[in-house]
Amino acid sequence: MGMEEGKTSFGMSVFNLSNAIMGSGILGLSYAMSNTGIILFLILLTCIAVMSSYSVHLLLRSAGVVGIRAYEQLGKRAFGHPGKILAALVITMHNIGAMSSYLFIVKYELPLVIQAFLGLQHSSGEWFLNGNYLIIIVSILIILPLALMRQLGYLGYTSGFSLTCMVFFLISVIYKKFNIPCPFDGFTNHTAENISIDGECEAKYFTINQQTAYTVPILAFAFVCHPEVLPIYTELRNPTKRRMQAIANVSILGMFVMYLLTAIFGYLTFYLNTEAELLHTYSKVDPLDTLILCVRVAVLVAVTLTVPVVLFPIRRALLQLLFPDKPFHWVRHISIALCLLFVVNLLVICVPNIRDIFGIIGATSAPSLIFILPGLFYIRIVSSEPMNSRPKIQAACFTALGFIFMSMSMTFITLDWVYGENRSGGGH
Repeated sequence: MGMEEGKTSFGMSVFNLSNAIMGSGILGLSYAMSNTGIILFLILLTCIAVMSSYSVHLLLRSAGVVGIRAYEQLGKRAFGHPGKILAALVITMHNIGAMSSYLFIVKYELPLVIQAFLGLQHSSGEWFLNGNYLIIIVSILIILPLALMRQLGYLGYTSGFSLTCMVFFLISVIYKKFNIPCPFDGFTNHTAENISIDGECEAKYFTINQQTAYTVPILAFAFVCHPEVLPIYTELRNPTKRRMQAIANVSILGMFVMYLLTAIFGYLTFYLNTEAELLHTYSKVDPLDTLILCVRVAVLVAVTLTVPVVLFPIRRALLQLLFPDKPFHWVRHISIALCLLFVVNLLVICVPNIRDIFGIIGATSAPSLIFILPGLFYIRIVSSEPMNSRPKIQAACFTALGFIFMSMSMTFITLDWVYGENRSGGGH
């Protein structure tokens, strides 16, 4: 955003940070709840939210000591050039994951939208109803031209539009909960006799299964906004650490409420049958439902417009890493965009389920950005406190927690890939 320093109000900053938090992760929350149960989900969501807030505190303390304005600069201040490269790589990986999850939504939802416009109850298997072809077409016709612009003039509008769409999505999920009866024919149409599966329409309070391993990564993925905290802090009117922390807490609380409502109402609509991408689950009930069609179109427009917005910072980071002192050049500008889109399309075509993207990114780059790096930055940068002081020990524990969470999540997810092929289709 080309703003001068210190012009943004408290409310606008909350809005900007909420936009940074809110993303495709919201679509995976009901699925997470179906694999933990309501109470355990509430506990985990609260823990992640509180830790996100503490993480912002560590970042602000680290930046405040030196007056730094970007996540990568904190890395440089803490660990020199390797720190800057590490931070840039983690952010890049995270953003590629976010882009992939957005294109996954296009792959899942656009075929259903086209199907609804053609009035087809079932997919007729035409090429234009194949999600893999559609993401390539959308990437070339819509995302690429936007990604080739020199400045993203519309950047300010997309984030607001995305947040609006997600609120619309939440309202529809709540409305649909009272509109869809539970054992409905959609899930039982593949069996000759309509037997309701045991517990199919029963809310679980605590449950553990093989997919529970994806829960914390999905939640972590849904709360990452940490690279945006410092740029928003820079633009804040009369910026103090306390004021910025308050902005972060209000944003995290707002998203916490929105996430919880979405998860609960989505889960209480589908119970056992909740898919990793909630919106897609509604097509089982009625592919031609008008309200859900509107939500689909809104979410599709939002995620398609957000892909270039996410691509810009990745390209900036890569240009800084690979060609630090070169001036702007169209060849570099265009070829990086092409390579990124190629990689992301390849990922989305080859990975079977959006759950795997949520899982990998939520188990690697998300804990790095929320737990590991802020803790390490704080320990390295804040020199006014000795290593054995309470704040430093807390930060060290926080970092250690990140490492434990990362290694456990990756282990369980890998085990699920190796042994658990029970739901790998993701409802396809």
